[in-house]
Amino acid sequence: MTLATAPQRSTAADAGRAARPRPDHGAWFLVLPALIPILVLSVGPLLYGIGLAFTDAQSGRTQATRFVGLLNFSDLFQDSLFWDSFRIGLVWAFGVTVPQFLLALGLALLLNLNLRLRWLARALAIIPWAMPEVVVGIMWRLVYHPDAGVLNETLRSLGLSGADGRDWLSGLATALPAVIVVGVWAGMPQTTVTLLAGLQNVPRELHEAASMDGAGAWRRFRTVTWPAIRPIALAVTALNFIWNFNSFALVFVLTDGGPGGRTRLPMLFAYEEAFRYGQFGYAATMGLAMVAVISVLLAVYLAGRLKGADDR
Repeated sequence: MTLATAPQRSTAADAGRAARPRPDHGAWFLVLPALIPILVLSVGPLLYGIGLAFTDAQSGRTQATRFVGLLNFSDLFQDSLFWDSFRIGLVWAFGVTVPQFLLALGLALLLNLNLRLRWLARALAIIPWAMPEVVVGIMWRLVYHPDAGVLNETLRSLGLSGADGRDWLSGLATALPAVIVVGVWAGMPQTTVTLLAGLQNVPRELHEAASMDGAGAWRRFRTVTWPAIRPIALAVTALNFIWNFNSFALVFVLTDGGPGGRTRLPMLFAYEEAFRYGQFGYAATMGLAMVAVISVLLAVYLAGRLKGADDR
Protein backbone atom coordinates (compact mmCIF):
# COMPACT_ATOMS: atom_id res chain seq x y z
CA MET A 1 0.00 0.00 0.00
CA THR A 2 2.85 2.33 0.87
CA LEU A 3 4.72 1.50 -2.33
CA ALA A 4 1.66 2.29 -4.42
CA THR A 5 1.01 5.70 -2.90
CA ALA A 6 4.60 7.00 -2.98
CA PRO A 7 4.76 7.44 -6.78
CA GLN A 8 1.36 9.13 -6.69
CA ARG A 9 2.55 11.66 -4.11
CA SER A 10 5.70 12.25 -6.13
CA THR A 11 3.67 12.76 -9.29
CA ALA A 12 1.37 15.26 -7.54
CA ALA A 13 4.35 17.20 -6.19
CA ASP A 14 5.95 17.29 -9.64
CA ALA A 15 2.67 18.54 -11.13
CA GLY A 16 2.45 21.27 -8.48
CA ARG A 17 6.00 22.40 -9.22
CA ALA A 18 5.26 22.38 -12.93
CA ALA A 19 2.14 24.48 -12.45
CA ARG A 20 3.95 26.99 -10.21
CA PRO A 21 4.86 30.13 -12.24
CA ARG A 22 8.58 30.52 -12.80
CA PRO A 23 10.20 33.96 -12.60
CA ASP A 24 10.75 35.42 -16.01
CA HIS A 25 14.26 36.84 -15.88
CA GLY A 26 13.88 38.14 -19.40
CA ALA A 27 11.38 40.73 -18.19
CA TRP A 28 14.24 42.66 -16.58
CA PHE A 29 15.59 43.46 -20.02
CA LEU A 30 12.30 45.20 -20.80
CA VAL A 31 12.53 47.30 -17.61
CA LEU A 32 16.19 48.25 -17.97
CA PRO A 33 15.70 51.02 -20.60
CA ALA A 34 13.46 52.89 -18.16
CA LEU A 35 15.37 51.88 -15.02
CA ILE A 36 18.87 52.86 -16.12
CA PRO A 37 18.11 56.60 -16.67
CA ILE A 38 16.44 56.75 -13.24
CA LEU A 39 19.46 55.14 -11.57
CA VAL A 40 21.97 57.28 -13.47
CA LEU A 41 20.17 60.64 -13.38
CA SER A 42 18.26 60.45 -10.08
CA VAL A 43 19.41 57.78 -7.64
CA GLY A 44 23.11 58.13 -8.46
CA PRO A 45 23.32 61.92 -7.97
CA LEU A 46 21.18 61.65 -4.83
CA LEU A 47 23.54 59.13 -3.24
CA TYR A 48 26.56 61.16 -4.35
CA GLY A 49 25.05 64.32 -2.84
CA ILE A 50 24.36 62.52 0.44
CA GLY A 51 27.99 61.38 0.59
CA LEU A 52 29.22 64.85 -0.36
CA ALA A 53 27.34 66.40 2.59
CA PHE A 54 29.72 64.65 5.00
CA THR A 55 32.88 66.03 3.36
CA ASP A 56 34.67 69.37 3.07
CA ALA A 57 34.56 69.37 -0.74
CA GLN A 58 35.44 72.74 -2.24
CA SER A 59 36.20 74.03 -5.71
CA GLY A 60 39.80 74.83 -6.59
CA ARG A 61 41.31 72.84 -3.72
CA THR A 62 44.62 71.11 -4.30
CA GLN A 63 44.22 68.93 -1.21
CA ALA A 64 42.16 65.76 -1.15
CA THR A 65 38.58 65.96 0.04
CA ARG A 66 38.26 64.84 3.65
CA PHE A 67 35.43 63.20 5.57
CA VAL A 68 34.25 65.64 8.26
CA GLY A 69 31.28 63.75 9.67
CA LEU A 70 28.51 65.98 11.02
CA LEU A 71 30.57 69.19 11.00
CA ASN A 72 28.62 70.63 8.04
CA PHE A 73 25.31 69.91 9.77
CA SER A 74 26.53 71.58 12.95
CA ASP A 75 27.48 74.68 10.96
CA LEU A 76 24.16 74.60 9.12
CA PHE A 77 22.08 74.56 12.31
CA GLN A 78 23.89 77.72 13.42
CA ASP A 79 23.59 79.46 10.04
CA SER A 80 20.88 82.10 10.53
CA LEU A 81 21.05 83.14 6.87
CA PHE A 82 20.08 79.66 5.74
CA TRP A 83 17.14 79.45 8.13
CA ASP A 84 15.96 82.88 7.01
CA SER A 85 16.12 81.56 3.46
CA PHE A 86 14.24 78.44 4.52
CA ARG A 87 11.51 80.58 6.08
CA ILE A 88 11.25 82.61 2.88
CA GLY A 89 11.01 79.36 0.93
CA LEU A 90 8.08 78.17 3.05
CA VAL A 91 6.30 81.52 2.66
CA TRP A 92 6.89 81.32 -1.10
CA ALA A 93 5.72 77.69 -1.33
CA PHE A 94 2.51 78.26 0.64
CA GLY A 95 1.92 81.66 -0.96
CA VAL A 96 2.08 80.15 -4.44
CA THR A 97 0.49 76.73 -3.85
CA VAL A 98 -2.71 77.84 -2.10
CA PRO A 99 -3.81 80.60 -4.54
CA GLN A 100 -2.62 78.46 -7.42
CA PHE A 101 -4.93 75.64 -6.39
CA LEU A 102 -7.95 77.85 -5.66
CA LEU A 103 -7.69 79.79 -8.92
CA ALA A 104 -7.01 76.62 -10.91
CA LEU A 105 -10.04 74.92 -9.36
CA GLY A 106 -12.27 77.82 -10.31
CA LEU A 107 -10.89 77.91 -13.83
CA ALA A 108 -11.26 74.15 -14.20
CA LEU A 109 -14.89 74.32 -13.11
CA LEU A 110 -15.49 77.09 -15.65
CA LEU A 111 -13.78 75.21 -18.48
CA ASN A 112 -15.78 72.10 -17.63
CA LEU A 113 -19.03 73.87 -18.49
CA ASN A 114 -20.58 73.49 -21.91
CA LEU A 115 -19.74 76.97 -23.16
CA ARG A 116 -19.20 78.35 -26.64
CA LEU A 117 -15.57 78.41 -27.82
CA ARG A 118 -14.61 76.23 -24.89
CA TRP A 119 -11.83 74.66 -26.94
CA LEU A 120 -10.27 78.09 -27.49
CA ALA A 121 -10.45 78.96 -23.80
CA ARG A 122 -8.77 75.67 -22.90
CA ALA A 123 -6.00 76.31 -25.41
CA LEU A 124 -5.38 79.82 -24.09
CA ALA A 125 -5.38 78.61 -20.48
CA ILE A 126 -2.32 76.41 -20.97
CA ILE A 127 -0.14 79.04 -22.72
CA PRO A 128 1.81 79.95 -19.54
CA TRP A 129 2.56 76.26 -19.02
CA ALA A 130 4.12 76.03 -22.50
CA MET A 131 6.50 78.93 -21.85
CA PRO A 132 9.97 78.28 -20.35
CA GLU A 133 10.53 79.75 -16.89
CA VAL A 134 13.33 81.96 -18.18
CA VAL A 135 11.00 83.49 -20.77
CA VAL A 136 8.30 83.96 -18.13
CA GLY A 137 10.79 85.70 -15.85
CA ILE A 138 11.98 88.07 -18.59
CA MET A 139 8.40 88.87 -19.62
CA TRP A 140 7.33 89.70 -16.07
CA ARG A 141 10.43 91.82 -15.51
CA LEU A 142 9.13 93.96 -18.36
CA VAL A 143 5.66 94.01 -16.76
CA TYR A 144 7.14 95.20 -13.47
CA HIS A 145 9.54 97.70 -15.07
CA PRO A 146 9.49 100.92 -13.01
CA ASP A 147 9.34 103.33 -15.97
CA ALA A 148 7.80 101.56 -18.95
CA GLY A 149 6.16 98.55 -17.31
CA VAL A 150 2.58 97.59 -18.12
CA LEU A 151 1.63 97.49 -14.44
CA ASN A 152 2.81 101.01 -13.63
CA GLU A 153 1.33 102.37 -16.86
CA THR A 154 -2.03 100.83 -15.99
CA LEU A 155 -1.98 102.19 -12.45
CA ARG A 156 -0.93 105.60 -13.76
CA SER A 157 -3.79 105.66 -16.27
CA LEU A 158 -6.22 104.86 -13.45
CA GLY A 159 -4.95 107.87 -11.53
CA LEU A 160 -3.62 105.87 -8.61
CA SER A 161 -0.98 107.74 -6.65
CA GLY A 162 2.40 106.22 -5.97
CA ALA A 163 2.55 104.35 -9.28
CA ASP A 164 5.18 106.56 -10.87
CA GLY A 165 8.54 104.87 -10.93
CA ARG A 166 7.68 102.12 -8.43
CA ASP A 167 10.11 99.25 -8.80
CA TRP A 168 8.10 96.26 -7.67
CA LEU A 169 10.99 93.78 -7.81
CA SER A 170 13.44 95.99 -5.90
CA GLY A 171 11.23 97.14 -3.05
CA LEU A 172 11.76 95.36 0.27
CA ALA A 173 8.00 95.15 0.89
CA THR A 174 6.86 94.34 -2.66
CA ALA A 175 9.53 91.99 -4.06
CA LEU A 176 8.28 88.73 -2.54
CA PRO A 177 4.55 89.37 -3.22
CA ALA A 178 5.40 90.37 -6.81
CA VAL A 179 7.36 87.16 -7.34
CA ILE A 180 4.55 85.10 -5.76
CA VAL A 181 2.09 86.54 -8.30
CA VAL A 182 4.35 85.38 -11.12
CA GLY A 183 4.66 81.93 -9.58
CA VAL A 184 0.89 81.58 -9.34
CA TRP A 185 0.42 82.71 -12.95
CA ALA A 186 3.10 80.39 -14.30
CA GLY A 187 2.01 77.25 -12.41
CA MET A 188 -1.77 77.58 -12.53
CA PRO A 189 -2.27 75.99 -16.00
CA GLN A 190 -0.75 72.66 -14.97
CA THR A 191 -3.01 72.43 -11.93
CA THR A 192 -5.99 73.49 -14.05
CA VAL A 193 -5.41 70.73 -16.60
CA THR A 194 -5.04 68.11 -13.85
CA LEU A 195 -8.22 69.17 -12.07
CA LEU A 196 -10.11 69.47 -15.36
CA ALA A 197 -9.21 65.87 -16.19
CA GLY A 198 -10.62 64.82 -12.82
CA LEU A 199 -13.80 66.83 -13.32
CA GLN A 200 -14.46 65.19 -16.66
CA ASN A 201 -14.45 61.78 -14.96
CA VAL A 202 -17.27 62.72 -12.58
CA PRO A 203 -20.46 61.02 -13.86
CA ARG A 204 -23.04 63.55 -15.01
CA GLU A 205 -25.78 61.25 -13.74
CA LEU A 206 -24.76 62.10 -10.18
CA HIS A 207 -25.17 65.82 -10.84
CA GLU A 208 -28.53 65.23 -12.51
CA ALA A 209 -29.73 63.13 -9.57
CA ALA A 210 -28.59 65.78 -7.09
CA SER A 211 -30.36 68.49 -9.12
CA MET A 212 -33.58 66.49 -9.11
CA ASP A 213 -33.29 66.27 -5.31
CA GLY A 214 -33.17 70.06 -5.16
CA ALA A 215 -29.44 70.49 -4.54
CA GLY A 216 -27.97 73.82 -5.59
CA ALA A 217 -24.64 74.45 -7.27
CA TRP A 218 -22.65 74.71 -4.02
CA ARG A 219 -24.26 71.60 -2.53
CA ARG A 220 -23.60 69.61 -5.70
CA PHE A 221 -19.97 70.68 -5.61
CA ARG A 222 -19.62 69.78 -1.92
CA THR A 223 -21.38 66.39 -2.08
CA VAL A 224 -20.66 65.20 -5.63
CA THR A 225 -17.76 67.01 -7.28
CA TRP A 226 -15.33 67.48 -4.41
CA PRO A 227 -15.43 63.87 -3.09
CA ALA A 228 -14.73 62.65 -6.65
CA ILE A 229 -11.71 64.91 -7.26
CA ARG A 230 -10.39 64.93 -3.68
CA PRO A 231 -7.62 62.33 -4.32
CA ILE A 232 -6.48 64.28 -7.38
CA ALA A 233 -6.53 67.55 -5.44
CA LEU A 234 -4.49 65.97 -2.66
CA ALA A 235 -1.86 64.66 -5.05
CA VAL A 236 -1.54 67.82 -7.14
CA THR A 237 -1.31 70.02 -4.04
CA ALA A 238 1.50 67.94 -2.58
CA LEU A 239 3.40 67.91 -5.88
CA ASN A 240 2.92 71.66 -6.37
CA PHE A 241 4.27 72.34 -2.90
CA ILE A 242 7.43 70.33 -3.66
CA TRP A 243 7.91 71.98 -7.06
CA ASN A 244 7.31 75.47 -5.70
CA PHE A 245 9.64 75.03 -2.74
CA ASN A 246 12.37 73.79 -5.10
CA SER A 247 11.88 76.68 -7.54
CA PHE A 248 15.04 78.21 -8.91
CA ALA A 249 14.97 79.54 -12.47
CA LEU A 250 11.94 81.82 -12.15
CA VAL A 251 13.12 83.66 -9.03
CA PHE A 252 16.72 83.67 -10.28
CA VAL A 253 15.71 85.54 -13.43
CA LEU A 254 13.30 87.89 -11.65
CA THR A 255 15.32 89.03 -8.63
CA ASP A 256 18.41 86.81 -8.20
CA GLY A 257 17.43 86.55 -4.53
CA GLY A 258 17.26 90.32 -3.91
CA PRO A 259 16.65 92.83 -2.65
CA GLY A 260 18.65 92.20 0.50
CA GLY A 261 17.88 88.49 0.39
CA ARG A 262 14.11 89.03 0.62
CA THR A 263 13.50 86.53 -2.21
CA ARG A 264 16.50 84.26 -1.65
CA LEU A 265 14.89 80.83 -1.73
CA PRO A 266 16.79 77.85 -0.28
CA MET A 267 17.70 76.59 -3.74
CA LEU A 268 19.20 79.98 -4.58
CA PHE A 269 21.13 79.95 -1.31
CA ALA A 270 22.52 76.47 -2.01
CA TYR A 271 23.37 77.49 -5.57
CA GLU A 272 25.34 80.48 -4.35
CA GLU A 273 27.25 78.40 -1.80
CA ALA A 274 28.14 75.80 -4.43
CA PHE A 275 28.85 77.77 -7.60
CA ARG A 276 29.60 81.27 -6.33
CA TYR A 277 31.63 80.42 -3.24
CA GLY A 278 32.70 76.87 -4.15
CA GLN A 279 31.47 75.20 -0.94
CA PHE A 280 30.19 71.97 -2.50
CA GLY A 281 30.08 69.97 0.72
CA TYR A 282 28.18 72.66 2.61
CA ALA A 283 25.77 73.16 -0.30
CA ALA A 284 25.09 69.40 -0.38
CA THR A 285 24.32 69.57 3.34
CA MET A 286 21.73 72.29 2.62
CA GLY A 287 20.12 70.15 -0.03
CA LEU A 288 19.97 67.13 2.26
CA ALA A 289 18.44 69.20 5.07
CA MET A 290 15.79 70.60 2.70
CA VAL A 291 14.87 67.11 1.48
CA ALA A 292 14.53 65.85 5.05
CA VAL A 293 12.40 68.74 6.32
CA ILE A 294 10.10 68.81 3.28
CA SER A 295 9.64 65.03 3.47
CA VAL A 296 8.55 65.32 7.10
CA LEU A 297 6.15 68.19 6.35
CA LEU A 298 4.60 66.33 3.43
CA ALA A 299 4.29 63.12 5.45
CA VAL A 300 2.41 64.98 8.21
CA TYR A 301 0.22 66.76 5.63
CA LEU A 302 -0.66 63.61 3.69
CA ALA A 303 -1.26 61.60 6.86
CA GLY A 304 -3.67 64.22 8.14
CA ARG A 305 -5.55 64.51 4.87
CA LEU A 306 -5.78 60.76 4.37
CA LYS A 307 -6.92 60.25 7.96
CA GLY A 308 -9.62 62.86 7.44
CA ALA A 309 -10.76 61.08 4.28
CA ASP A 310 -10.93 57.73 6.12
CA ASP A 311 -12.97 59.24 8.97
CA ARG A 312 -15.54 60.42 6.46
